[in-house]
Amino acid sequence: MAIVEFRDYTWKYSRTKEPALKNINLKVEEGTFVGIIGPNGAGKTTLAYSINGLIPNQYYGVRQGAVYVLDKEVKQYRSDELTKLVGMVFSDPEAQFTAMTVEDELVFGMENLGMGVPEIRERLDWVVPLTKIGPLVEKPPYEVSGGQKARVALAAVLAMTPRIMVLDEPTSMLDPISRITLFEVLGELKHKQSNTIIVVEHSLEHLIPLADRMVLLYNGEIVLDDETEPFFEQMETILEHDAYPPEALRFFYEIGQKGYYQGPLPFTVEEAAQKLEALWQGGE
Repeated sequence: MAIVEFRDYTWKYSRTKEPALKNINLKVEEGTFVGIIGPNGAGKTTLAYSINGLIPNQYYGVRQGAVYVLDKEVKQYRSDELTKLVGMVFSDPEAQFTAMTVEDELVFGMENLGMGVPEIRERLDWVVPLTKIGPLVEKPPYEVSGGQKARVALAAVLAMTPRIMVLDEPTSMLDPISRITLFEVLGELKHKQSNTIIVVEHSLEHLIPLADRMVLLYNGEIVLDDETEPFFEQMETILEHDAYPPEALRFFYEIGQKGYYQGPLPFTVEEAAQKLEALWQGGE
């Protein structure tokens, strides 16, 4: 079942000459983990905002076609209805903070959904350890580190248990260790929950191993849309459109093109190391 669907969708912001998205047709099946990639200006954030209703509700522009969430057009939802279904984590976590402590930040969204105290407490007991923010609950969310802010923002959305989670460049302000921690949390969600997760991301090293499917945007259009393994078999197209896979994956693709390697591409450094060792031993 497609939980999100774009049908012939075009969006042009006011005061711009060209549409940010052009004739987008895209289906996201429920329970899948989808990576949205592409260079700056490709339309990735516009795509994300079109799912959670920020477009057209908070941006001016010309909209053609339709976006459906659970078979209902986004424009037909009340904002509180859509918030229950689609949770959004922004590239700048501070943009969504409203409370003076991390715990109050987590509670705020749940109270707005009308949850009672026992349910709120139960969800806190679940989401705090999951996102590894236990030591932070009494601190102001504005004063913790960048990686901690990202996990707090994720926890605040997750606590409301939306069926769809959209993350817009969640690691753009993070150091390498914080990126790893954030994607570890997303991995936990993928393997233990049934959320549909859509991640807009530039840094692909940690996204690729989790993604069931990848979508490449370029100049507002979908260039590639496929399951992760066959997606990266189309490497030339990916590189031609200014998307840059991890070096290990690209290396194995290139030696495969020259006939030195046959088999699936490695999606992690560990897989690449194992395959390289096997190649080395086989060549001795």
